[in-house]
Amino acid sequence: MSEPADLQGLRVLVVEDEMMVSMLIEDMLADLGCAVVGPASRLDEAIALVKDATIDCAVLDVNLGGQPIFPVADLLREKGAPFAFATGYGDAGLREVDRGTPVLQKPFREGDLARVLGELRARVG
Repeated sequence: MSEPADLQGLRVLVVEDEMMVSMLIEDMLADLGCAVVGPASRLDEAIALVKDATIDCAVLDVNLGGQPIFPVADLLREKGAPFAFATGYGDAGLREVDRGTPVLQKPFREGDLARVLGELRARVG
């Protein structure tokens, strides 16, 4: 597992439509020394943040109020910013292009988030 110190200053975009889950992720990120970008609870907010904010990586809820997160994933991929999906459904709802992307199985713990962020940090250019 990654040491939290390895994650100091990592700018993480959080895209999550459930307010309580979003707040929990933000608290975990703060505990790990990361800087939270967002959070975004809607697709248009997330797209704007990907285009305008400085981010190192992202944690994406797969389903935002019935809308799939894939346009955001595609933008992040174009920018070369690594990301992980957060979902209660494993990789079952992912597209073929997204296979192999880290998945945080909801509900997840801070240690799970730290491990995945460590994987993402290794991919940051």
